[in-house]
Amino acid sequence: MNVSDAIRARHSTRAFTNEPVSRAIVEEMLDIARYSPTGGNLQPWKVYVTAGEVKDRIIASVAEQLGEHPLGKKSEYDIYPAKLEEPFYTRRARVGEALYNAIGVARGDRPGRLGQYAKNWQFFGAPVGLFFTLRRDMEPGQWADVGMFMQSFMLLAQERGLDTCAQESWAAWHELVRTVLLIPAEEMLFCGMALGHGQADAPINQFRTERAELSEFAAFHGF
Repeated sequence: MNVSDAIRARHSTRAFTNEPVSRAIVEEMLDIARYSPTGGNLQPWKVYVTAGEVKDRIIASVAEQLGEHPLGKKSEYDIYPAKLEEPFYTRRARVGEALYNAIGVARGDRPGRLGQYAKNWQFFGAPVGLFFTLRRDMEPGQWADVGMFMQSFMLLAQERGLDTCAQESWAAWHELVRTVLLIPAEEMLFCGMALGHGQADAPINQFRTERAELSEFAAFHGF
């Protein structure tokens, strides 16, 4: 698979099989992803990879608190601006509607929506869950570095026939994850990620997000 095909094929997978993914494959992908761009060669990322009993313990610990915190606790950073202007508000609203329509959950079905949202904190059934952190004294440039590192990893997974879902929602449980994985206090939990083999026939894996046309975001000068 070439890079162009991997970029087009990658999507957020939200239903996985229980087929295992070996530690060797994850190590191989991370070993290659470390060559991602990084300003000043800071390489600000840290990755905590979980599977088996440890992953299950994190999932169970979250489940115990979902009754009181159905949308998770407070993240250490604002995932979205407090007020989304257009076209961003409409884009976010549309993708939400498309996702729930794909699984037949009506707009007014709050229990159904909360039930689906809670699957984030089960890694959607994926056998591997990753957590990406960076030092909390880093600046936006280093946040971009972590994002590029994650994108490299996701494309490497696509190349190997694996699927992923980047999950900022895990930032809402940073205290719990920190306690289980003994993450140092100076590191901020930025994002989680599910990794495994997607269920090809799952309805929620069938829909695809709309993307703006090139003319909407690119300006060319001097050509």
